[in-house]
Amino acid sequence: MTSFANPTLTLPSRSVGARITGVGGAQPSGVVSAASLMAPFGKTAEWLRERTGIRQVRRLQKHEDLLDLAVKAVGRALDDAGIAIGEVDSMIVATCSGSPAGQQTLSGRLAARLGLRAPASDLNSACAGFCYALATAAALIESGGAGTVLVVGAERMSALLDPDDMGTSILFGDGAGAAVVRPADGAGRGIGPAAWSSDGAMRGVLTIPEGRTTMQMAGQQVFRWAVEEVHKVATDAIAKAGLGVGDIEVFVPHQANLRIIDAVKRQLKIGHATTATDIVDSGNTSAASIPIALARLRHSGQAKRGQLALLTGFGAGLSIAAQVIALP
Repeated sequence: MTSFANPTLTLPSRSVGARITGVGGAQPSGVVSAASLMAPFGKTAEWLRERTGIRQVRRLQKHEDLLDLAVKAVGRALDDAGIAIGEVDSMIVATCSGSPAGQQTLSGRLAARLGLRAPASDLNSACAGFCYALATAAALIESGGAGTVLVVGAERMSALLDPDDMGTSILFGDGAGAAVVRPADGAGRGIGPAAWSSDGAMRGVLTIPEGRTTMQMAGQQVFRWAVEEVHKVATDAIAKAGLGVGDIEVFVPHQANLRIIDAVKRQLKIGHATTATDIVDSGNTSAASIPIALARLRHSGQAKRGQLALLTGFGAGLSIAAQVIALP
């Protein structure tokens, strides 16, 4: 009788980490003031500012396209990283609004515009999408599955709004941001382990109901959930990175509500950290909010290369994620 040994899958031993080497953002030209947002509902700009921090939102105009913003954000990230598109061997696009039902994926359309032949896929984890995509990119690098990963967050949230629904129509904007992820030098790590989870039982508080094309949100429930849960996941991410709260120099939360951001800062005791507050001038841009804020902090000089930044994202699903990164 012939004996056959069981085949063994041998994987290379890798100690390489991953890091972000470049970031870029792009926003539309359209600006809608808080006064204009609130006028249909008989409320003032001050009413909106006190409850959310929003003074204006940025939205695509009729002559603008989300794909154009994504291309600009990618170009700026590649320039920041000092590489060409031909060096990218994988792309992940975090979006919940960029690929409407029946249309091609946003990642496929973006790859065609960029001339990219590498694997490209959409990832939909709503406002936590960029953190989920970044963790996936880091895992691809660390496993040897890719050498350079392009992570994009791109949203046209204005397409999902019911203008008669004050609970959503006053909050959301459009935009795109991108990050280049490559191997870290030596055995170091520039992207810490993700702390992430989801709560499907709560999915109905922020969703697009069956048969509709616009979203609905139970704002108070989402607010309470975020205030209760975000700091827990953020604390876990800091611990997984082998750090303490005092090591965090920059805080880049998802830009959903300024009151949520302030509450999480107090709970984490990171009042010392430079904090992104793009919600004030941009509105909630879902999966694009973190990379847009990252790019603005970096390129404005408010944050510097090598500083440790805490990222936190949360949104529909309900999904939540956090990780610590070294700024590019």
